[in-house]
Amino acid sequence: MPNTAADQYQEIRDAVRALCAEFPPEYHRRIDQQRAYPEAFVAALTKAGWLAALIPTEYGGSGLGLAEASVIMEEINRSGGNAGACHGQMYNMGTLLRHGSPAQKALYLPKIASGEWRLQAMGVTEPTTGTDTTRIKTSAVRRGDRYVVNGQKVWISRVQHSEWMILLARTTPLAEVTKKSEGMSIFLVDLRQAERSGMTVRPIANMVNHETNELFFENLEIPAENLIGQEGQGFRYILDGLNAERTLIAAECIGDGHWFIDKVSAYARERVVFGRPIGQNQGVQFPIAESYIEVEAANLMRFRACELFDAHRLCGAEANMAKYLAAKASWEAANACIQFHGGFGFAHEYDVERKFRETRLYQVAPVSTNMILSYVAEHLLGLPRSF
Repeated sequence: MPNTAADQYQEIRDAVRALCAEFPPEYHRRIDQQRAYPEAFVAALTKAGWLAALIPTEYGGSGLGLAEASVIMEEINRSGGNAGACHGQMYNMGTLLRHGSPAQKALYLPKIASGEWRLQAMGVTEPTTGTDTTRIKTSAVRRGDRYVVNGQKVWISRVQHSEWMILLARTTPLAEVTKKSEGMSIFLVDLRQAERSGMTVRPIANMVNHETNELFFENLEIPAENLIGQEGQGFRYILDGLNAERTLIAAECIGDGHWFIDKVSAYARERVVFGRPIGQNQGVQFPIAESYIEVEAANLMRFRACELFDAHRLCGAEANMAKYLAAKASWEAANACIQFHGGFGFAHEYDVERKFRETRLYQVAPVSTNMILSYVAEHLLGLPRSF
């Protein structure tokens, strides 16, 4: 497909594509069928430094901006991989980077940059609250030089393939705060230590080969020095990182969208039915062309969000809209791709059904489309808050 004005960073693109080419479709297909973790692929990305893009150079990272980081994620998906296996390592450390103490950053960031430690998990969502984060029930009570954690989390990804997790817990009960967004705090949790002393991990099998889990905390003790920033300000710290997360997810969807469009366009040019390529039929052409237009529009919004984020300007609206547009575009491209492949779209060897399942997730997570629409309605259009 031709490049657009926003489609730059060619040196990064070429390098990531070259690495991804070492892991052909057969690799990702096998990992998916085995419901395994792409350890070799993630290790290669880590060794090449791509997952440390946002970590400053003084801590061993590349010191790149969100725009460059988003291109890395895009190219992984565009090459047929699934950045969902490792994108947490790219952005989860943002909370630590922005709000951690100098001592915390000096201890953790170099080891995260090198890949010695993986900080790929973030424990926020709970079974009874979902996206209503201010009502989480997991508590962290200060006792001397430790916090004692009790509660439950769900849909916590990559716990089994991480050394550390960022955990959001209530340090002040909801009934005792003046604003419901106050009284929550952020902690770094040593996952392997936690599994031996109060945290139970229950894997959740799902339609995508995505390692996610339910967590149970029973009197889990966390050292007080693992508190990030100021006690009670954790919700604000979490929000800081969500704009980066949503923009990077948008980039992954754009990568998926291009993968589907390239795949189906090639097939439609070659597949002959009734004596003519199916791509000659407007009924086939138009959905593919529409998907391409929508992916390119989402691409522009992605780069706008990156531009604002990297300039340290407010970008919540742009990050949310980029994620909405990109997730919608990739899903429509997936539908066109599987439809025009016919029965072959359901065959494992074509990889369409695998990517179809993977890109469907982004209509739901990390933030659902309805939540984005509510955000736009309230914050951009001035409509009454709906919840």
